[in-house]
Amino acid sequence: MPEFKVILFMCNWGPHAAYQELQDRAAEIPPEIQMVRIPCSGRISKALLFKAFEMGADGVLLLGCETGTCRYGTGTATALKNVEDTRGILALLGLGADRLRFASFMPDEAEALLEFLQTAISDIRAIGPSPVTPPVKRSPILEEAETIRQVVAAHDVYACQDCGKCSSACSLTLSGKPFSPRAIAGAVINGEIASQAVRDGIWSCLTCGLCYDRCPSAVDFPLFIRDMRNVLSNAGLPGFEAHGGFFQSLMRTMTSPGVRPRHYEWLSGDIKTDHKSKILFFGGCAPYFDIFYRNHLGVETARILKDAIRLLNFFDIYPQILEDERCCGHDLLWSGDRESFRKLARLNVDRIREAGVEEVVTACPECYRTLATDYPAEGVEVPFRVVHLFEILDREIEKGAVEFKGPEQILTFQDPCRLSRLENRPELPRKLLARLESWDFREMPDSGRGAICCGNTAWIGCDAFSKALQAKRLRQARETGSDLLVTACPKCQIHLKCAMEDPFQGEDLQMTLRDLTSILADAIQWA
Repeated sequence: MPEFKVILFMCNWGPHAAYQELQDRAAEIPPEIQMVRIPCSGRISKALLFKAFEMGADGVLLLGCETGTCRYGTGTATALKNVEDTRGILALLGLGADRLRFASFMPDEAEALLEFLQTAISDIRAIGPSPVTPPVKRSPILEEAETIRQVVAAHDVYACQDCGKCSSACSLTLSGKPFSPRAIAGAVINGEIASQAVRDGIWSCLTCGLCYDRCPSAVDFPLFIRDMRNVLSNAGLPGFEAHGGFFQSLMRTMTSPGVRPRHYEWLSGDIKTDHKSKILFFGGCAPYFDIFYRNHLGVETARILKDAIRLLNFFDIYPQILEDERCCGHDLLWSGDRESFRKLARLNVDRIREAGVEEVVTACPECYRTLATDYPAEGVEVPFRVVHLFEILDREIEKGAVEFKGPEQILTFQDPCRLSRLENRPELPRKLLARLESWDFREMPDSGRGAICCGNTAWIGCDAFSKALQAKRLRQARETGSDLLVTACPKCQIHLKCAMEDPFQGEDLQMTLRDLTSILADAIQWA
């Protein structure tokens, strides 16, 4: 019989008193339980709940006080939301929502607590052991000097002329953050990697590519930063992952071969797919985003996937989808976890090859960049062609007999860094925007290859300077006189929508946000 590990996060107040009574009288507390005493159930974030599963837990129980009795006021309500969201993600991931449970107890409810624990353990045993393989704990690689020299040489950082064009273009620098690409490059060349300021700078970079676009020596600073993050991670110096590293944990969990996500269970029946098609639609992380942010931002990024397939169906393209689709791994690579990225990449390529696919279509700029460019660059052979949805739409619309009808609105557009700059395809969305003839499209001052980033990449960092950058971008959008800010990346939508929640500036930043894919899906019709 396999050994089960169940983590019990227990509030220090009501439930702990009841649990202590069970211990005092030697009650039959299930031996699988590993108890962690906490100040309040509301302190256990979604990231901490999920981290337990990443580390191999078969189940997680969170115990708090009854509603209205929390010493911290909103702890129980916060815990309920965090558990609800994490259960939804566990279900989508194929691990099963019932591996995670919340309950509240008062000090005099020892018997009820014991019954809950025994029932929960019995149910988790019935579900079976978790298929997640915990990450192997590696010893830090402390002798990184030679590796750093290799990284510097690989990206020709020695060619830096110290001209300052990178810093004068950098969105973070211009937002007021003490950050300079050329200063970081010079410090790393000089062997100052031990400096906290240099390390902070490596993790602060947006990797948006504006500096590379302006560099007269063509120093690829984003890739340099990406590889330096890998060096720091290998040395046991992790970075500033937003949301407690939740999304990195999610992707590392997907590197376990036994995990079988249920990625498209939410897809409606009016969408037509063909399991024998040679064309595969690859969706990406959007369904997880919608669950994670539903109690905060209420985003609807999964709709982009649905609308993308609707558009393909409009042109009689019925793609194959992978019910057990995993994330592409973009965020792992750009946050310094190259080893896990490669594991995930190989699993994805093997699964797509198994499906007999010749062409992979994606609407996500990060998936597009990762599958088309980063997989081969990281030594993972891709035996299929990768195309962005916008390429297919432009090709099919060019054949004629199609028009777009909808409300007459004024539009502006937020370029995704990965598509417009890193992949140098700023024309793709603009070709489609130009076809919306009844709309008035107005460019922002910084657009195309020169567009300002939405303020965060790969869930690395998220501070006041990122928020200032997002606020600046939203003001630029409003100053065009537009009614609608069009995005083409789910993360742009999330980050800009988050900036609108600012309690002080929020009213001045409000705009309607919609993804270009959804706009096209709603407006397209035969002429």
